Amino acid sequence: MSETGAPAPVANPHLVGHQAAEATILQAWRSGRMPHAWLITGPRGVGKATLAYRFARFALADRGLFGRAGDGLFVDPDDPVFRRVASGGHADLLAVERSVNDKTGRLRGEIVVEDVREVGSFLHLTPAEGGWRIVIVDCADEMNLSAANALLKILEEPPQKALLLLVSHAPGGLLPTIRSRCRRLALRALDDATVAALLARYRPDLTEADRIALAGLAEGSIGRALDLAAEGGLELYREMVALLMSLPKLDGERLHKFGDRFGRQGEAAEAAFRTATDLLGRWLGRMVRAGASGTRPPEVLPGEAACMARLLERRGLDQWLDLWEKMARLFAATERANLDRKQVWVGAFLDIEGLARP
Repeated sequence: MSETGAPAPVANPHLVGHQAAEATILQAWRSGRMPHAWLITGPRGVGKATLAYRFARFALADRGLFGRAGDGLFVDPDDPVFRRVASGGHADLLAVERSVNDKTGRLRGEIVVEDVREVGSFLHLTPAEGGWRIVIVDCADEMNLSAANALLKILEEPPQKALLLLVSHAPGGLLPTIRSRCRRLALRALDDATVAALLARYRPDLTEADRIALAGLAEGSIGRALDLAAEGGLELYREMVALLMSLPKLDGERLHKFGDRFGRQGEAAEAAFRTATDLLGRWLGRMVRAGASGTRPPEVLPGEAACMARLLERRGLDQWLDLWEKMARLFAATERANLDRKQVWVGAFLDIEGLARP
């Protein structure tokens, strides 16, 4: 069980909202013409890795045409295959992820060629259980160029009974030759009702009102909803929106008190800053998109749409767009340049206040 309350993808028996994707896999399986490589794409946190492991368990258990109607790719958690996959002990499954750097003891920022070299030899071994040899790359976006080229060589000449499942949040960044050698399977964002129902399963401690609000903030990603719940994102969002609704006259004392939580030392303050700046960037993005389309933005908290409309009346859309882009660059540079997080946050709100004045 992860810190968010949900099982890790390797051990999660549940997949909700992606019946069409499962049906596509089953159709290929039953046709006898199974593509050797699949590129599973979609927004972060919607279940791509969960689907990849679900697919792998199904193939390793060799359910094929003999599964019960309506089962999809489901393998019972009590099945020995499920248990061995969950524990990382199945001889015919290899997971490729970012590895730990032996010199620093820290997780690398990318998948390096050494992480991929094992794939070729692994796939050419005779399956230990007479079925498939399966590799899951989670996620393919994290491969550096050398790793990507090493994987490409394998995709060009895959051995028999080999299956490669590549998870990707941003497939446009992958080598075109990798994309062209995989069958694409695109997962869509989940609807709010599905996200709220999953929150009820994984975080039963949350109130119904909090689950609905988190689903609205998550933009179709149960992973993001769970992260926000774990990081106190909803509390940060409510406080942030209260400040925005006070415009054009900010409550300076309240703003500085809010910023104090980012000025502390430690991982908790850093994480809170990343969450808060992401929430602010997304809020401004919703406002700009609403202004550009002439539509009413979706509300997470009552009064947000009216607040956005009021701000859009004060200044032109181009000025808000420029500010949004400026903030995105500043927030991204804060950690890299070791800027004062509190001052960055306070400065961002003062810039918003400047545009909000009559």
